[in-house]
Amino acid sequence: MIRKPLIKEAEQIKSLIQPFVKDGLILPRSLHSIYTGIRDFWVSCGSGDSGEIVGCCALHVTWLDLAEIRTLAVKREYQGRGGGRELVKACLNEAIGLGVRRVFTLTFVPEFFKKLGFVEIDKAALPNKIWADCIHCQYFPECKEVALVYELEG
Repeated sequence: MIRKPLIKEAEQIKSLIQPFVKDGLILPRSLHSIYTGIRDFWVSCGSGDSGEIVGCCALHVTWLDLAEIRTLAVKREYQGRGGGRELVKACLNEAIGLGVRRVFTLTFVPEFFKKLGFVEIDKAALPNKIWADCIHCQYFPECKEVALVYELEG
């Protein structure tokens, strides 16, 4: 089940992304940034009564017609079941509802996003404003991520 998270689930989101941060695949997020950005997130819950969060993804609006998909993580034991795809679709649908025309992502896993219709672009084509979080990246200033964009109907 894909849904918006509850505020009390911020710590679960942080715990979920931590192994990917440790592996250098996701930028670190402080608990404060997760709380203040909780409305950006979508979460995927495992089956059963536990309601365990097994995946997350955020849609971060960056400008009038531009948003970023960020912090996509699915627990390794749940990968390959379509959860990541469903989280990205939830973000894209939300972007449509907000009137966003383009959604981009910076990723180490471009093939995943290409399968969903994202197209690789030159990072220089993105506005300078989006690079504010890069200072927190272990690879700064030699970015190793691939930029991709998805054009929405509108």
